Amino acid sequence: MKWEQRIPELLKRYDALTERLADPAIFSDPTSLREVGREHAELTPAVEAARRLARVRAQLGEARELAETSDDADLRELAQAEVESLAAEEIAVAESLRQLLLPRDPLADRAAVLEIRAGTGGDEAGLFAGDLFRMYSRYAERKRWSIELVDVSEGEVGGYKEVVFVVRGKDAYGELRNESGVHRVQRVPATESQGRIHTSAATVAVLPEAEEVDIDLREEELRIDVYRSSGPGGQSVNTTDSAVRVTHIPTGVVVTCQDEKSQHKNKAKALKVLRSRLLDARLAEQEAQRARERKTQVGTGDRSAKIRTYNFPQGRVTDHRIGLTLYRLHDILDGDLDELVQALKLAREAEHLEASPTAA
Repeated sequence: MKWEQRIPELLKRYDALTERLADPAIFSDPTSLREVGREHAELTPAVEAARRLARVRAQLGEARELAETSDDADLRELAQAEVESLAAEEIAVAESLRQLLLPRDPLADRAAVLEIRAGTGGDEAGLFAGDLFRMYSRYAERKRWSIELVDVSEGEVGGYKEVVFVVRGKDAYGELRNESGVHRVQRVPATESQGRIHTSAATVAVLPEAEEVDIDLREEELRIDVYRSSGPGGQSVNTTDSAVRVTHIPTGVVVTCQDEKSQHKNKAKALKVLRSRLLDARLAEQEAQRARERKTQVGTGDRSAKIRTYNFPQGRVTDHRIGLTLYRLHDILDGDLDELVQALKLAREAEHLEASPTAA
């Protein structure tokens, strides 16, 4: 259903809560008083926006009628100016209310753990994985976020077999979560003498950074191995057993980290990524039923699905989940992702509004 159809439900619930708070009997039950008060406070901003929207629309209707029916030319002109002002206010208030009606995502403001892996396509897939890493790095720069490398496995001719990194900043996970999936590139490789277009792929996984309270890791469930790093970092990295491999025995999940010179720091980073992977698996399981009922793949966590194609000969990028095609490939690969990110967020928000049974 459309999000506006939930306004009567919102107002009815708010009125019922207001009546309960006005009943003296509730003060004898501190638990009920606290719960009702909390829900009432959470709904208040949306209710105020809904009432303001109703007032603006009523005023807009009166102004339009006056602009269309008045015999006074000056009055019609004033009414038309008011129509334009109120119409703009209506759009702004409606968008504010729509945002307030969205189910709150408690993970949106978390840091995002990104894992990019070369897929089908050999060396070209590794080069494309490098392009994606640069794209997200440049996007983070534009947003004034920070990036922390966790693990890097370089390709034979450049690029990466795998790169894992953490992006920190306001709403990092909320902005990037829809990037999970298979990214496909169509272009002529530098090594192709016949000028034929090749198709390669890389997978992107975006996980919310987990906190210790989210996932309890018990020592007996972990196997920790140390080894000599083969990655970048200078001679001191390559000549000491600073790299760390952590295996979560119950699930078989393995995380490696060799970016730091310190074994202790590498272990801490690896444990953070392990918690994030386990949290992501738990969230995916919880959302599985709802995901199957959705019309698109936005936010379903299905990383086996092709989500986006980067076509170099045509200079286009197509996101297959929402049918959006942009002919700004080089700008996008340079980190100009805002149009894609916002379109995917709107699609996800619309699905949540359709699927959520309550207004808050």
